[in-house]
Amino acid sequence: MGVITTGAKNITVLQSLSPPDGTTRYVNQVVDGAPAAVTMRFFSWRTALLGRYDILHVHWPELLIRAPRPLKARLRRGALYALLLRVRMQRIPIVRTAHNLTPHEAGAGAETRALNALDARTALVIRLNPTTPVEPESRAVTILHGHYRDRFSGMTLPESVSGRILYFGLIRPYKGVETLLQVFRALPVPDLTLRIVGRPSSGLETVISTEAAQDPRISSVLRFVSDEELVAEVGLAELVVLPYREMHNSGVLLVALSLDRPVLVPSTPSNLALADEVGPDWIYLYDGELTPEILCDTLKRMRAAGAHRRPQLSGRDWKTLGLQSYQTYLRALQLTGRTVRAGRNTR
Repeated sequence: MGVITTGAKNITVLQSLSPPDGTTRYVNQVVDGAPAAVTMRFFSWRTALLGRYDILHVHWPELLIRAPRPLKARLRRGALYALLLRVRMQRIPIVRTAHNLTPHEAGAGAETRALNALDARTALVIRLNPTTPVEPESRAVTILHGHYRDRFSGMTLPESVSGRILYFGLIRPYKGVETLLQVFRALPVPDLTLRIVGRPSSGLETVISTEAAQDPRISSVLRFVSDEELVAEVGLAELVVLPYREMHNSGVLLVALSLDRPVLVPSTPSNLALADEVGPDWIYLYDGELTPEILCDTLKRMRAAGAHRRPQLSGRDWKTLGLQSYQTYLRALQLTGRTVRAGRNTR
């Protein structure tokens, strides 16, 4: 992909995300990697319905219309239909990033209908790995999930501790923390430890604390941690274990690989593809439910592998991905017939 020149088309993109906060959140990396020709705006319903922008870029669309109270959810669905009318009338293309195959928590029929209406108006779908199905295929653009090596450069990475197993990230029901706790406690190996790091959703904090109270080998930090704390926690791990019940794209997996720590994950098409990409002895795969035998066998295989090359993550730097996203925006503009002027960026 060529370098963007001063004659490039300057475009304004409304991201369906809150503004960056300087952490490893996906939006932070997207903004950092964007070329100068792209001006980013961030979502509010007022901006979406009344603001000026050339592209609407949607992530996790269900989050736009979900609300704790039925009335508020109904109002948000109505706002979404109004937004879809606006983008159709003004020929504003919608680009959607498919972070997962389906929402992790299922919604009601009215939500499904609203999301189907949004999908029908979507010009292009960015998939983060080549295994994501998109119908029709002509709408699909593959832009890989970026790595975090640049983000973590300059931070102190400690040496790994033998026998230390780590589970980290936002802790939600589909991510299988209960399974990992039960599997770990079934291993009568005194020199193994399990560390749980991250902010749990409702109910899971009690589950983790109860299990930890019954096994002194288990410890936890149940809150959002800073990047420096995250690097330290991942660095201390000998093995990261992510026993998700659903796993298609995972920023947590890319964080671990960016910090050169091996990971045990379910065998899925996307994880198989990533394992082939990064090279041997970094991603260990298992079929079915995680068991004590799988965990023990993975530790043995990993230790037998010894030292080897870093994970291969070339082509996943955010500047490259930002240029690919820019080209995708231009293609979406062509598909909808919306025109923007070329010139110097003024942001």
